[in-house]
Amino acid sequence: MQNTSHAVMSQRVEPGDSADDFPTPPWATRALLEHVISKSATREMSCLEPACGAGHMARVLKEYFSDVRCADAYDYGYAPVRDFLSYPHETNAVDWVITNPPFRLAEEFVARSFEVARRGVAVLVRSVFLESVGRFNRLFDAHPPSKFAQFVERVPMVKGRLDPKASTATGYAWLVWQHGFDDCPRLVWIPPCRRTLEKPNDYSNKQLSLI
Repeated sequence: MQNTSHAVMSQRVEPGDSADDFPTPPWATRALLEHVISKSATREMSCLEPACGAGHMARVLKEYFSDVRCADAYDYGYAPVRDFLSYPHETNAVDWVITNPPFRLAEEFVARSFEVARRGVAVLVRSVFLESVGRFNRLFDAHPPSKFAQFVERVPMVKGRLDPKASTATGYAWLVWQHGFDDCPRLVWIPPCRRTLEKPNDYSNKQLSLI
């Protein structure tokens, strides 16, 4: 029997008015700071998570940044309701913008993040985000990422909730743009780390009840 769950399907199409809510497992956010970005350099920095949903990524970012700001275009009861693409953020308002953007708006989120972040931008996307002639012309040709950090483990994301038992056929990666990074884009691998980066309370009833 074919498995057609949202976590397993490698393709997904959301309606234009969808919240596109696929919460990020906390360990996948920690992987960015432990294996891709130097965590020692972020302790005194600020960060914006502009598509925070119920706060699963924002809570983890608070483990690494001294100042974490967050919002979402939809009301999840966690943060202010603000549309990142239209809210008048100041230029260079924060050091970093880090987010799991709505899939259909990912390019727009990256472009807006370039204006808001003074040090770097990191977005969690499907690995196939690198494909597409149009995306190359609109984004990557002029703004290649500093790092393409591919998870070697799958990162299961389920629509509307965290599920520690979910599986997926979709590959995910962190794309990072870092100011002052003058070398050619680097391909790096995020090593197996789920077992070491998951914490006992990541999937607690308190956390899950906020979804």
